[in-house]
Amino acid sequence: MYTIVDIETTGTGIQGNRITEIAIFKFDGKQVVEEFTSLVNPECEIPYFITGLTGIDNHMVRNAPLLGEIANEIEEITRDCVFVAHSVNFDYNVIKNELRGIGIDFVRKKLCTVRLSRQLLPGFHSYSLGKLCSSLDIPITDRHRARGDAYATTLLFKKLIDMEGAETVFRTFLNARSQEATLPPGLSRAVFNKLPSRPGVYYFKNKKGEIIYVGKAVNIKKRVLGHFYDKASREMELCRETSDIAFELSGSELLALLMESGEIKRHYPKFNRAQKRPVQQYGLFSYVDRKGIRHLAFNKLRHVPQALFICYNTTDARLFMEQLCEAYKLCPKYCHLQEQVKHCSHFRLTNCEGICRETEAISAYNEKVEMAIRHLSSTKEDFLIREKGRNPDEDAVILVQEGNYRGYGFISKELEIRSLEDILAHIKIEKNTPETTRLVESYRIKHPENVFSLSLKEVG
Repeated sequence: MYTIVDIETTGTGIQGNRITEIAIFKFDGKQVVEEFTSLVNPECEIPYFITGLTGIDNHMVRNAPLLGEIANEIEEITRDCVFVAHSVNFDYNVIKNELRGIGIDFVRKKLCTVRLSRQLLPGFHSYSLGKLCSSLDIPITDRHRARGDAYATTLLFKKLIDMEGAETVFRTFLNARSQEATLPPGLSRAVFNKLPSRPGVYYFKNKKGEIIYVGKAVNIKKRVLGHFYDKASREMELCRETSDIAFELSGSELLALLMESGEIKRHYPKFNRAQKRPVQQYGLFSYVDRKGIRHLAFNKLRHVPQALFICYNTTDARLFMEQLCEAYKLCPKYCHLQEQVKHCSHFRLTNCEGICRETEAISAYNEKVEMAIRHLSSTKEDFLIREKGRNPDEDAVILVQEGNYRGYGFISKELEIRSLEDILAHIKIEKNTPETTRLVESYRIKHPENVFSLSLKEVG
């Protein structure tokens, strides 16, 4: 038994979207055996653009029943039935979310007439309800009203269920393992099946082939599936517009992050937000206190006119400071890793030579700080980061020159590198941005063992 459902709502998302009308046709596979249709008072204003689309305005629903008043009827007519809708995840999840808000747990098996149509009726230019019904000579009246759309979907569903091979397709789609009800309505299962469970970047594309989202993952298939399970309104909108997914392997998370950053800056996809926001930067600086002791400290870059070094989050700033302390036997107290203490007692740094206990000369300590500062100027050197490649026969490399990210590439492990030109021949040149600088410096701080100075002895 099936229930073919359509709803009209106050918006386009899931969270906060309220039902204004619902229509349900109970279908036994041959004919409609029961129907339920009702306007619903959403208990909020209906936006003008929604009224323009559906014709449902605030006056029409003012005296309509609240969802809670018809919830039992919705539960009853859909019980032990497969929930069917055109782009089923939207209707199902709005109803599920609304009912959850009044304390009702709504769980039904699902079928999507968009996905069924793509499988059983391949080759149509559009699978929207209106255009599909027009192509199949299915009458549709009261477009964008719940009953009109639900009845047209019922006629479409009857045509699909009577088609040759439908039984196998329906059985596959209803198999919980098939994930058919989870995939976006416009996305072919074959496209999803081709996605690898490896690191890289992926591209969501709309039906025009335009890139609408770029993401990165250490497991592309798993991460993409996460988008489909996410019920946030923006994720649902992204999935509804997705018709294709492309990917590019990276071999490692660092490469995936750098590739993602470059692709976002190149395409500015409508659903990417994170890297369109400014990055908070932190600058290392030095000062001398009243005792004549030179300190090292970090602060937000806008408060540091001439930063000795820049980090892009407080975690990396502290880790970098700890590395300086360890390398130059500096005091955690005077590097501001421990505040409001008389003597340092850092759990990890134990090689302070006594400046905080007045057993080390101030001049000797300050000389060590000066050595650390001179070291910071050398961080503008040319260096190479080596990471895992896309296969066992290659390495991924990230090139940095004079402290600026230049790009990345993949080099065969059998290739002997004799010069910078050998490296550049394999590098895809990319723009240096605050985001790529942050990624490279953060990696450099955390994984110094994979960083190589561009002297020939260390590169080869």
